[in-house]
Amino acid sequence: MTYTVAKGNQLVDPDHVSPVENAVDLRSDTVTRPSDEMRRAMASAAVGDDVYGEDPTVNLLQKRAAEIFGKEASLFVPTGCMGNLIAIKTWTHHGNEVICEERSHVNLYELASMAAIAGCMPRAVRGGDDGILSWNQIHAAIRPKIYYDSQTALVCLENTSNMAGGTVYPTQRVHEICENAHALGLKVHLDGARVFNAAVAINDNVAHMTEKCDSVMFCLSKGLGAPVGSMIVGSREFIERARVYRKLFGGGMRQVGVIAAAGLIALEKSPSRLHEDHENAWHLAGGIAKIPGLKIDPSSVRSNIVIFDCKATGLNAVELCDALHARAIWAQDTALYSVRMVTHWNVDRAGMNRALAELRTVAEKKQATVRKVLQDNPSFRTGSVK
Repeated sequence: MTYTVAKGNQLVDPDHVSPVENAVDLRSDTVTRPSDEMRRAMASAAVGDDVYGEDPTVNLLQKRAAEIFGKEASLFVPTGCMGNLIAIKTWTHHGNEVICEERSHVNLYELASMAAIAGCMPRAVRGGDDGILSWNQIHAAIRPKIYYDSQTALVCLENTSNMAGGTVYPTQRVHEICENAHALGLKVHLDGARVFNAAVAINDNVAHMTEKCDSVMFCLSKGLGAPVGSMIVGSREFIERARVYRKLFGGGMRQVGVIAAAGLIALEKSPSRLHEDHENAWHLAGGIAKIPGLKIDPSSVRSNIVIFDCKATGLNAVELCDALHARAIWAQDTALYSVRMVTHWNVDRAGMNRALAELRTVAEKKQATVRKVLQDNPSFRTGSVK
């Protein structure tokens, strides 16, 4: 059995996976390996049955997450997708609508779970190029109170905005959206998978940034570097209901302190080094901008996600990623001519420079091929071919 791991041609046979030596893996910040400190903590973690609420390491992780976000309670969940789904299910009823940005993760990359499982429809709104919604855009999408219309129940924001290139909501914008939504009886959930990256980018803290949100999901397994897990935070009543849905969705875990132990280290220690990933992203973007055929505005890079256009190279995104993959540089195609690279703690500045060198080689090789074809076939340049 094989399956695709990207929209390109990179196939994986789970029975025959072998490590690639010295690969620079920039597909996502989910690919990080746990640190030695995390591994030691996992090996020695105090554990109990978390379904009974008896795992001391999980309980400590949940206590610290709630404290850091200034919320009453939190819940450890296996994945960010489950965390978002639990929040959507908790705040809505079948037939409701959820307002979200058109390119948001809950709309594009969570298998339509809000419809398939929570029974809701996404009301997708196109933000600007930066993927950041305004209250006016959200307000225009709210359904009128007419009995034969599906009713809006929830606004879902994403910070940072993944497919917009890791852009960041200004805190005051989030507060404004929450205040106006609450005035209309709507809840606001934040998909904060990379909210700590957002906090570093705007020099704010996550408690202040999310204080008016009704619920927040954040990932331990992205920029924070833990191997598994996400958290949802909110009121005590919300978390009590969320715990029911976690069990319903198959997320009840037993002696899971062996995983939560790594999450605790990620939560306490990793935010202080995220600025390094941002600096590497700026370095990467600046280098990409100098490669003929690749297009990016380095000033648009706000956190650890770099998305660039490759159309002028003569390669589409799949072809470019496949060419890089053969050179042990791994990137992700996100649209026909759009390529994403995500910086993280497992790839240092030397790795970024390797990626830039191989990118230049691939782009220049393709452009040299195109020039030769044009030289050998002058009619291609004059447009006289019929």
